[in-house]
Amino acid sequence: MNAQSIRKIRQNFIIISMLSFMTVMLFTGGLINIVNNLRIRDNVSNMLDYIIEHEGDLPVPSAQSPESSSSFLGSGPVLFTATPEFLYTTRYYAVIFDKYNHVDDVKLNHIYSVQKSDAIRGASTILDSHSSFGYYENYYFYKTGELDHGRKIVVVLDTSTIITLNNGIFKSTILICGIGLLITFIAVLALSGRMIRPELENARRQKMFITNASHELKTPLAVIQANTELEELMNGETEWTQSTLRQIDRLNGLIQNLVMIARAQETEDPGSRIDFDASSAIRETVEPYESLALKQEKTLSLNIVPDIHMNADESRIRQLAMILIDNAFKYCDDKGAVGVSFTKVRIGRQVRLSVYNSYAEGKGMDYTRFFDRFYRRDSSHSTNSKGKGGYGIGLSIAESICTQYKGTIRVSWKDGIITFTCVLGT
Repeated sequence: MNAQSIRKIRQNFIIISMLSFMTVMLFTGGLINIVNNLRIRDNVSNMLDYIIEHEGDLPVPSAQSPESSSSFLGSGPVLFTATPEFLYTTRYYAVIFDKYNHVDDVKLNHIYSVQKSDAIRGASTILDSHSSFGYYENYYFYKTGELDHGRKIVVVLDTSTIITLNNGIFKSTILICGIGLLITFIAVLALSGRMIRPELENARRQKMFITNASHELKTPLAVIQANTELEELMNGETEWTQSTLRQIDRLNGLIQNLVMIARAQETEDPGSRIDFDASSAIRETVEPYESLALKQEKTLSLNIVPDIHMNADESRIRQLAMILIDNAFKYCDDKGAVGVSFTKVRIGRQVRLSVYNSYAEGKGMDYTRFFDRFYRRDSSHSTNSKGKGGYGIGLSIAESICTQYKGTIRVSWKDGIITFTCVLGT
């Protein structure tokens, strides 16, 4: 696993952790506020019931102990207790209607800011709505009740203090959740950075080992090759010397590809990115394969939209195209078809490079492993199996290039055609 993949895992870990914590915080904060609102509604409803029970007049408190204070009990715990202070802290008005819905009495003893006409108009509106309990205007709750002789009463309670307090609780909840998210993000960011530090160091050492080992192997291989060629000059070519030279060529190719893997994992220099005509670059990369197609009696089709520009390292885009095209010819059926398509993606600033070839044996293969290093599609690992020799790392390099340009590469097979599709950012 390279450093870029490790950092990607870290980013995913941070995102998942923050989303999980945010979900828990939103659920907890939302549940607290919902329960609080329900309790407030129940408490207000019980207060209004108490006022209705006394027909809009609150009894004058007398000297009594707290134990003798009248209480209103709901179906659950005690939500409201009519203490002596209730008379002086409660702001409401009440309107009583006779059985013909005519105003019989208006009680404004416990509120100063509401005029009689406003109280009658508000109570009449509530009565006409046929709603027994609810929210009225800005900071008022109302409730209707039945009195004796067919009379009705509408009580409107000013709950501005309660609502202001509740809004303060809501804002405090949001603030606490926000601070908690910030602290969690800082903690997760720091801890995840510390956790991946050893893995990044291992990836760096692994890349360094591949590069150093590749250079170290070149010297003994050069000596072996020189000695073998000298032996051929002195004693002539033999089956064994030719086999040795073939294996040397194979090892040199393998070393070269290992170096390519190490370089493909390196962070790209932003200065190497230039604006260039990607359509022309792809076409120039494909043109040399036209003679190969004629020689192998294969059909080569091109669908390259002209004047598509990219801001990228041109050499890496050419390398990507060459890997896919070379792979297509290598595994194409005899006298089959190879196709290259380079177009713009309709949505977003992206381009799509697709390379396909005839591949009748592709049904039922495990395409999820095609981008694994040293994975070979053919069952035989012989370098000369049907002329399809290779090291199984080309597609891995192609995947690394796509990742560097915040793109994707995928493979699909349908009706005897295998297609590699790359989507790259421009």
